[in-house]
Amino acid sequence: MNAVIKRKTPARRREQQRAVETRLTILKAALSEFADKGFDAASIRTIAERTGLRHQLITYHYRTKDALWKAVAEHVFTRVRELWDERVPENGRMTPIERVREEYRAFFNVTLDYPDLHHFMLRESRPGSSRMPWLAEKYLKPLLSRLLPQIVAAQADGELPPGDPALIHYMLVGMATVLTSLGADMATTSGREPSDPAVIANYWTLLEAIILNKKLYNWQV
Repeated sequence: MNAVIKRKTPARRREQQRAVETRLTILKAALSEFADKGFDAASIRTIAERTGLRHQLITYHYRTKDALWKAVAEHVFTRVRELWDERVPENGRMTPIERVREEYRAFFNVTLDYPDLHHFMLRESRPGSSRMPWLAEKYLKPLLSRLLPQIVAAQADGELPPGDPALIHYMLVGMATVLTSLGADMATTSGREPSDPAVIANYWTLLEAIILNKKLYNWQV
């Protein structure tokens, strides 16, 4: 007997699309709430107010605040990995420094799409966070294990300065988040709007020229 293939109706597809959009709305609002207030002070009820959705709808998708916090982290760092796999495929013919440039540029772009990410992470970087160990094991260490060998290879090629590759990683992460971490300062004191496409393009060009360009400093290996 031939198996009956059930096709999704247009109404069913629309329903699934609405669910996806609802979850995305919740995650973005939750990211802002957790970034602004930290986990303990954040409220699902306030997140509902940010989205205009009913409190019960949020708890339908994410039953607890802890589950919602983890879903936010998963959403953002999965996006980083997706961009890496798209731009820097494992079997692609790219030099180590080309991989480093593309991967940190992808992270830079994610920080622009999710400008509250820096403060979300900063909240959990304080001593005593019970969520940082989970975040580190689940996402941060696997991402770092991909990046460090490429940094080491770029150093061996003379394309990055000698030194602890982990420190180079954190330096690049810090510089990649400047437009979102110091955006208000930048706009108020210098008049440069961090969301201006021209400022974004100029900033990345400068970062790449200063940090990822051996010709500028002629690294001695």
